[in-house]
Amino acid sequence: MSLQQSLADISLKAMNKTHRMILRLSGERILSSPFGMPAVELHTVGRKSGRPRSTMLAAPVVDDDRVVLVASKGGDDRDPDWYGNLVAHSEIELTMSGKRRPMRARPATTEEKDELWPRVVAAYKGYGGYQRRTERDIPLVICEPR
Repeated sequence: MSLQQSLADISLKAMNKTHRMILRLSGERILSSPFGMPAVELHTVGRKSGRPRSTMLAAPVVDDDRVVLVASKGGDDRDPDWYGNLVAHSEIELTMSGKRRPMRARPATTEEKDELWPRVVAAYKGYGGYQRRTERDIPLVICEPR
């Protein structure tokens, strides 16, 4: 891993911890909708460690009980760790608006991504820039109740 990648990872982890702390201290009033998208806390099991992991994300698409997440990592050439965790262990939990819900996560099919991507970019134009920045196809993750 390059120095630049290591620094990017450290920065993303610090932002994640700060986001979680601000949400909790504010009683979910501040940063509950970054960029107009609902904030979600994704709870996974580490694919290597087997330990609980969590990360703060924004959900650009929420349809009833279905939640769509974007594994963008800010346009990095690598998938985020949380994506590998949920691919290995599809039974996850999402905390939204203070309520923790058991979900099953899976990568969107090509057809699903074709349908969802315009909605994702409409919710936050930055995702389009992230895709242009990297050669990898940024995965979408569909989370549904289990």
